[in-house]
Amino acid sequence: MPVRNPTTGPLLGLRILDLTRLLPGPLGTMLMADMGADVIKIELPNAPDYVRAFPPYINGESANYMAYNRSKRSIFLDYQTPDGQTQFLELVKTADVVVEQFRPGHLDRLGIGYAAARAVNPRIIYVSVTGYGQTGPYAHLAGHDLNYIALAGVLGLTGTDPTDAPVIPGVQVADIAGGSYGCVMGTLAALYARERTGEGQHVDVSMTDAVMPLLSVAYATYAGGLPTERGQMPLAGGLPNYGIYQCRDGKYVALGTLEPKFWQKFCTLVDKPDWLGFILPQNPAQLAAFKAIIQELFVEKDRADWVRFGLESDMLITPVNELADLETDPHLSARQMVVTQQHPVAGPFQSIGVPLKFSTTPAQPAWPAPKPGEDTSGVLGHSLGK
Repeated sequence: MPVRNPTTGPLLGLRILDLTRLLPGPLGTMLMADMGADVIKIELPNAPDYVRAFPPYINGESANYMAYNRSKRSIFLDYQTPDGQTQFLELVKTADVVVEQFRPGHLDRLGIGYAAARAVNPRIIYVSVTGYGQTGPYAHLAGHDLNYIALAGVLGLTGTDPTDAPVIPGVQVADIAGGSYGCVMGTLAALYARERTGEGQHVDVSMTDAVMPLLSVAYATYAGGLPTERGQMPLAGGLPNYGIYQCRDGKYVALGTLEPKFWQKFCTLVDKPDWLGFILPQNPAQLAAFKAIIQELFVEKDRADWVRFGLESDMLITPVNELADLETDPHLSARQMVVTQQHPVAGPFQSIGVPLKFSTTPAQPAWPAPKPGEDTSGVLGHSLGK
């Protein structure tokens, strides 16, 4: 097949060798591929990315694989063999970035770690995404998103009541906010440093470390000596005017009237002037009582009615969208945050769009996720002169 190359985006001209599997690294490299980077996904011929086997399937294709591997090229390269290791290092000479997601030291033992890559290309940026980082007593331990958010303190804050068990978030917080975003941020920061110094470097992305800035507000509350019980902090359930309420049709809205001026406006518009004092509950019992009173108001109307009220009055009321609502939400549609691509096997496939918008170098999905090894001959033949 013809050689595929990105045509638009702020990272046009950047080449990334992607050794990652599953979610954190692949999503991070896909975000950069959407931004124009030439991302070459390198898979072992006998053990390609495990996520290809994860259900659900669409015409035999993994929806998960298609969701975070678009805009990339895929090659088969057995970097566990001497010949494959030689070929990999030859590719490193043509690349700007390597992204890998193995336990610390694994690629060094194969002879293709950072030291070997730097020896053939001093400008290479080598990004290692791991659960616990390259150093520390937990560095070589296995883990998953749940382990990382537990260790980081995020899980312990997630829930509505300090007497109940913590609640597992509905999305992979450490994998994505820590791993995927950390991968992109570390790569771009190292690229900027290389512009000044002329040299690459090793970037150590620990998903546990990188998710901890999500605690910035909570930890400031703790450091300031205020209570930090689960479900009781101001921005995590501790304010009646900043919470989630069920509507008449069983659906939910988010009420975000955090500032006193918005709460005062809300109380005026719903003709509840006696609610003004609710903004400062004195104890958990009072908090629960205030929330129950507000809940009685919200069950008088359907979610659509409350959303319309919020839009018409700039009242910080938004729908708690279910996944099925995303493609029809007018704002998300206008922002192109759900996109459809025509996959050669799966057919029309919907996925999350590009989150960053650029005025002169627009980022966009280039092509659907590649078949295993689809670009092997094009990449190796062109890059290695074969």
